[in-house]
Amino acid sequence: MPDAETGAIRVASPAGRWVVLTTVLGSSMAMLDSTVINVALPRIGKDLGTDLAALQWTVNAYMLTLAGLILLGGTLGDRYGRRRVFVVGVAWFATASVLCGIAPNAAVLIAARALQGIGGALLTPGSLALIQASFHPDDRARAVGLWSGLGGVGAAVGPFVGGWLVDGPGWRWVFLLNVPLAAVCLPVALRHVPESRDPHAHGRFDVLGAVLGALALALVTYALIEAPGQGASGAVIGAGVGGVVLAAVFVRVERRRPDPMLPSSVFASRQFTVVNIITLCVYAALGGYFFLAAIQLQVVAGFSALGAGTALLPMTVLMLLFSASSGELGQRIGPRIPLTVGPLVAAAGMLLMLRVGPGSSSVSGYLTDVLPAVGVLGVGLVTVVAPLTATVLASVDTARAGLASGINNAAARAAGLIAVAALPLLAGMGPEAYRNADEFAATFRRAMPMCAGLLVLGSLIAWATVRKPPVTADEKKPRPECTVHCGVAAPPLEPVQEETRNEETRNEETRNPDAG
Repeated sequence: MPDAETGAIRVASPAGRWVVLTTVLGSSMAMLDSTVINVALPRIGKDLGTDLAALQWTVNAYMLTLAGLILLGGTLGDRYGRRRVFVVGVAWFATASVLCGIAPNAAVLIAARALQGIGGALLTPGSLALIQASFHPDDRARAVGLWSGLGGVGAAVGPFVGGWLVDGPGWRWVFLLNVPLAAVCLPVALRHVPESRDPHAHGRFDVLGAVLGALALALVTYALIEAPGQGASGAVIGAGVGGVVLAAVFVRVERRRPDPMLPSSVFASRQFTVVNIITLCVYAALGGYFFLAAIQLQVVAGFSALGAGTALLPMTVLMLLFSASSGELGQRIGPRIPLTVGPLVAAAGMLLMLRVGPGSSSVSGYLTDVLPAVGVLGVGLVTVVAPLTATVLASVDTARAGLASGINNAAARAAGLIAVAALPLLAGMGPEAYRNADEFAATFRRAMPMCAGLLVLGSLIAWATVRKPPVTADEKKPRPECTVHCGVAAPPLEPVQEETRNEETRNEETRNPDAG
């Protein structure tokens, strides 16, 4: 029927509601696993008898494959069908989740988490792209708003649900919960979501670039995580040097390939480059903070897993309620002030976390120690995240918005990955630090100023370099951007709009009539 055709679905139709449900369920799977895992870490470590390095790998194995492959995942969807790749991603993610849930030891859990990241790289770009491709142009903004709002609610309740599962059925159910979600998502997607693809996409993929980037991140991560236990061993030094060398090779290869995953031309925009540097600072600080804060609340302050998840809830609620207003304010006054003030406020929130210690789990302790820190941090994130995303999109041509957003998203995830690997080393955390409240508290007090320092650095860079870009005729057109930003792991992805992609292709053919 006409309503089910690509680009013709209306939000109010049954088909429209099915599409929104499918994309929300799929994206929620990846979002939940990236946020609730931190709450489960102390219990995972206790049950599996692991050290701190294994807990770091439990977080980073997922982020490593997700960050390294997310750009490639979007390209695969454009070429082979967005629904097809999305469905494969959901099935892959659910299967890997089962492996996580039944993992008998840390090694199997880490390997399964890496597989989860591959599934996430396939489904994460596809969820919003399916909405962009499926809905009638007049309904796209509303559809994206529904997807963003419902996803924000999921992000808000995620740590609460995760904590309840850890304290109740056990940490394994944090992963097994994905199975019923996938069981609903897959048949709905196959039956009710139309297939779409980019007719101008070709079959050439930058697999070499994706592999080089992922390997470089993996080697650097290995060196940082294993250094506290192994010291300056040959394996640690070799991995660190090898990672740096592969990163240099990656940059060189990307500059020379005809169809690179990370085209250097997009960095010709000074503002785009600068905002990505700010993104690295902000999300490195957040990655380190959420990894350590969840452990601090449980091991030192005495919260249960449910209590720790609930304690962090006000921050996400603030983002859910006020991100849209923050984005509108940023459009009116320009990005410089929000990108300068937001990180400073967030840094203050992280420093307030230094008050959290024994006794903070009581009602009075929560109100005086935890809530002010979480609230101030939430205000800072509300101020900075939406304008950060908008500035990334405004700093490039509209036709490259999807690419710019993907690069920014991957940069944020890579920053969190490195922070989780590096902070325990820089703060002097030993392999068994999370088992000893006094030792962990001492290293936490050293780590939080480092996270706050990264935010201050990002603020200074924003004040010195960010300017309000001129408004072009292209930017005056309405764009179905995300209006609610609740993902603390990375900025939201912006899909490539079909009409602007086609326009870019036509322009490229005009510039290079002999191409292809």
